Amino acid sequence: MPRRIARSRRAVAGLVLLAALFAVAFAGPLLSRWGWDDTDFTAFRQGPSARHWLGTTQSGRDVLALTLRGTRRSLVIGLSVAVLSTGLAGLVGTVAGFAGGRLDRILMWGTDLLLVVPSFLLVAVLAPLLGGGALVPLLAAVLWMVGARSVRAMTVSLREREYVLAARFLGAGPARVIVRHVLPQLASLLVVDASVNVSVAVVAESGLSYLGFGVRPPDVSLGTLVAAGQGAAPACPWPFAAAAAMLVLIVLAVNLLGDGLRDVLDPEAGPRRGDR
Repeated sequence: MPRRIARSRRAVAGLVLLAALFAVAFAGPLLSRWGWDDTDFTAFRQGPSARHWLGTTQSGRDVLALTLRGTRRSLVIGLSVAVLSTGLAGLVGTVAGFAGGRLDRILMWGTDLLLVVPSFLLVAVLAPLLGGGALVPLLAAVLWMVGARSVRAMTVSLREREYVLAARFLGAGPARVIVRHVLPQLASLLVVDASVNVSVAVVAESGLSYLGFGVRPPDVSLGTLVAAGQGAAPACPWPFAAAAAMLVLIVLAVNLLGDGLRDVLDPEAGPRRGDR
């Protein structure tokens, strides 16, 4: 498996970029003389310099320290949402597809019902009421439905395969059959779903924070930094540009890694020209 991953240029590029972003976001503040909540009263709205590498905001806060803090928050939120939403999608979709019958109809009816709910509006309404700690479960709760339908459709096809039927005839229980024979075939689908959910969660959190429904002050995320820096961008572009650039890099890294892992894990996918 590691050798197959190493041969995928997309997977390697995405993994290296994502690892670099994590290293910068989590280790960078340890090397900086400025904390994200520090204020330099001698440098208001100054450009990049040896003292402040990415300049300062209108309130004298270091843009680099703020951007690293926002990147850290957005990465943690995005990955947490992806794990929860993809796990829920895999659980619901696999159970519905393998069980069939009434349970399948009930689960899919509930999934379809949630799909018609305006997700962004629902999170925007509930997040202020439930507090900042509810942002991750709220985003996960509105991102699993499409993945669950895809997992269910693939599970319905897999349950009729010869090796699955043979395992069931030999007395293997449903849980064992799912873990040993169904989930490995769903790996590529779940990886792609997780990578998409990371990107969607990071962008959604940024959008919610931009509108004031996400991460609350005094804490920051990339969305709050973009919102705070937009108004002054013509005269003081560095806070806005730094946060926007990190947001683009996160989405790019996750999508590259997801595409590469999909090709590696999908047993029916041949090597792509760009991965050779």
